[in-house]
Amino acid sequence: MTGAPPSALPTPELPPSPAARVPALAVHHVTHTFGARKALDDVSLTVPAGCFTALLGPNGAGKTTLFSLITRLYDNRSGRIDVLGHDVRRTPAAALSKLGVVFQARTLDLELTVVQNLLYHATLHGMGFAAGRRRALEVLAQAGLAERAGDKVRRLSGGQMRRVEIARALMHRPSLLLLDEPTVGLDIASRAALVAQVRALVAQEGIGVLWATHIIEEIAATDRIVVLHRGRIRAEGAHDDVLAQTGTSDISDAFLKLVGDGPGGPA
Repeated sequence: MTGAPPSALPTPELPPSPAARVPALAVHHVTHTFGARKALDDVSLTVPAGCFTALLGPNGAGKTTLFSLITRLYDNRSGRIDVLGHDVRRTPAAALSKLGVVFQARTLDLELTVVQNLLYHATLHGMGFAAGRRRALEVLAQAGLAERAGDKVRRLSGGQMRRVEIARALMHRPSLLLLDEPTVGLDIASRAALVAQVRALVAQEGIGVLWATHIIEEIAATDRIVVLHRGRIRAEGAHDDVLAQTGTSDISDAFLKLVGDGPGGPA
């Protein structure tokens, strides 16, 4: 029996490697000024799909300004910002539809119930009442807050409010989640629970996350890390790569060195 030589047999298609996937977020050469003050200076960074990326920087580093540009609160007049391949300036509706955000300032309506806050968000994204309620109960169950759906927000603890804000940000099934200093004002236990919740989302649902923080204890060895200081990117890469770049043995020493508070840091 004859057949095609081995070299002529069709090659099975392999699934695309993670590196070949469109990044959840790609920022290219973005500069932003407030008058004479340069808040961001030629910033470029990437958040791969399905990756927890920590944006680590001291207060005033430019983290909130960067988030404001990604979410179109500010207009990026230089560079380019892509969310799942959609330019936020040229195709804002497509980009923002893929994006969920938890800002540093609390934005829940304290006089509405938990589920009412989520349903209002669902309406903004064009979801009908029935579909919105089903999704609201689903994300609240994931957050461990199903039994608080009918409670007014003002009755929740600070950590619970943050979990509701994350649930709200997930209502429209985004592919990228931005969190700007989400643990500010929380106790240690609430902070740890919140970080664990978001890491579980990355692992279970493949969401790309950009987690802005100045708290070293929130960083894990599995994270991708971007260090921002005085509006400039000082380092970017896997946890161990940042340690190698700085010649340090832990991320705390690496951070201090990169922001100029340790030996050999930038002026």
